[in-house]
Parts: sequence; structure tokens; C-alpha cells
Amino acid sequence: AMATGSGKMKEVLTGTTIMACTYDGGVVLGADSRTSSGNYVANKVADKITKVCDKVYLCRSGSAAHTQAVAGYANLYLNQHAIELGEKGVCVRSAANIVKEIAYTNKQWMNAGMIVAGWDKNEGGQVFVVPMGGTLMEVPFAVGGSGSIYINAFVDKNWKPKMTKSECKAFVRKAVSLAISRDGSSD
Repeated sequence: AMATGSGKMKEVLTGTTIMACTYDGGVVLGADSRTSSGNYVANKVADKITKVCDKVYLCRSGSAAHTQAVAGYANLYLNQHAIELGEKGVCVRSAANIVKEIAYTNKQWMNAGMIVAGWDKNEGGQVFVVPMGGTLMEVPFAVGGSGSIYINAFVDKNWKPKMTKSECKAFVRKAVSLAISRDGSSD
């Protein structure tokens, strides 16, 4: 949180563009790097992609504090779960369900939209969206954050199934770059 001129605390939001996209064999994640609070840049190099367990990541948008808390709880729970299973990590679907449960259980106070993406040996690359309110949807690609409104038409027009890794990287890089150029909160 940060104090405003009126003496009130203002929530620090990620002011963000986040994205994840599957390709034939994996998943590519992308995000801008700035955290803002109104017109104030609270952190110019924020990490909006957080590892929650082996080969599974959380792309975070909304309240920086809320999404960091979700990532921390998910990491703790999923690593404990992996130990209980006797494996190095858990499947992407399980991780997404844990994030969804945390978001749903805390929906009354949480201001966060998240994308869970990763790879596992059973289902390959996967992307799940956990919007505010704590629902869960599996999708081939997802965009989120304040910058996403500027690139929805671009991603809808340019996404194609079975992209190669290099095509997917170029697609994500171009989409996030376009959002950064249009969204004053993304950088």
C-alpha cells in the first residue's frame, strides 16, 4: 500500500499485461514488468510470473499483495502435495485447482485475476484462467491485466492451434509489446 496526498492508503496494483499460450509441446508465458499505483510507478521491475511448483507458473494481475499471497500459499501447498505423492511436482490441472480454491475461498476481499500455466508429462502444455471470483477455465491461450483490453482483437485474429515454439514465442512477444505501447499502466 502507499499513502496518497489525502493521507489515505492506496492499493498497489500490478497495472499489467500477462499472457500464456500453448504450443505443440509446451507453453510460453509473457508479462510486462511494471507495478503501479494510480499514476505512480511503485516498482519498475516487478516479477509478474511466479513459479508455484516444478514446471507450473502463476501469471499475476490485480492487487500485488493479493497475488503474491496466493502464489505463496499455492507454492507451499503444492510442494507439500508433491512430497506426499513422492514426486518432484504436480500436474498443471492440480495446481490450477489449488489456485482456484484459494481465490474462491477469499473472493470477498481478493482483487486478483490469474493465469496458471505449465507443462506436465501427462497432458503437456496447459493454460488455465482464474478470474476474479475464483472460477477455473482451461483455454489454449489467455491474456489478462489492464493491457489485455488493447490486444484482445490481435490475439483472437492471430492465435492458431499447433503453433511451433518459435511461432508461439513471437506471438506472445508481439501481443505483450502491443499492450505495452497502448496501456499507460503496462511497461
